[in-house]
Amino acid sequence: MIKSMTGYGRALGEYEDRQITVEIRSVNNRYLDCGVKLPRMCSFAEDAVKQCVKQHVSRGKVDVYVTVNLTRGTNENICLNRAVVEGYLSAMRQIASDYGVRDDISVTALSALPDVFSVQKAEEDEELLKKQLLSVTEQALAAYDQMRTVEGEALAADLRAKAETVRRMVAFVEERSPATVAEYRERLYAKMQEVLASTTVDEARIMTEAAIYADKVAVDEETVRLHSHLSQLETMLAQSEPVGRKLDFLMQEINREANTIGSKCSDLQIAQTVVNLKAELEKIREQIQNIE
Repeated sequence: MIKSMTGYGRALGEYEDRQITVEIRSVNNRYLDCGVKLPRMCSFAEDAVKQCVKQHVSRGKVDVYVTVNLTRGTNENICLNRAVVEGYLSAMRQIASDYGVRDDISVTALSALPDVFSVQKAEEDEELLKKQLLSVTEQALAAYDQMRTVEGEALAADLRAKAETVRRMVAFVEERSPATVAEYRERLYAKMQEVLASTTVDEARIMTEAAIYADKVAVDEETVRLHSHLSQLETMLAQSEPVGRKLDFLMQEINREANTIGSKCSDLQIAQTVVNLKAELEKIREQIQNIE
């Protein structure tokens, strides 16, 4: 089953000391363009997340947003710089002794001085964090793929309906094309009778001219190829692998055949049908841009 290139998925992972949320959004794009936004503490896992996405997505602009909230304590340690504190104390006592001032040193006063404390981040278990992050990412991708599959089913149904409309138009062209040759032969016969008046009309000449005209306006090859291409379209829509690029190429071939029919036809009804045919093909082409 085909998938849409647009989708959204979200997953939440609860762990002993943190909560990880992963959101995935995507829109149409010719190739795969994956962007990952991670907290600084998880920046080491960016490539791993991208590789995880690539296993599920072949093209589209995919944005992955990761948030990590600590649920227990902190991953930072406050350390006392003892050498700095002892230096401050020694200097303050020297002041009290040398200048005869009251020694009123307090913890509050000392803690307000520069570099008394240093903040050190606790060492993170990167392998564990990456494992948790990828697990939540897989869950988000599962939800994301489910949404894309549902949209893909709707796209496939719409494309099949439009393809059936195209088939009916092609069938009309096939049915109408021989009639245009007969009508041309009748018009040519009448014109020659008018020009030649009483002179006998050369039936062989009429048949030759009609044959030349029939060869010029014959669209049998084009309609046969159109039917073949439409069958390929149906086959591709039933495949489970990404077929968006293949469908792009197939539509180029279908449009080429439709343009050839349009250039050959001189019949008003066929010309109008070809215009409608091209309009329907354009709708199909636009829908294919949404398929992975």
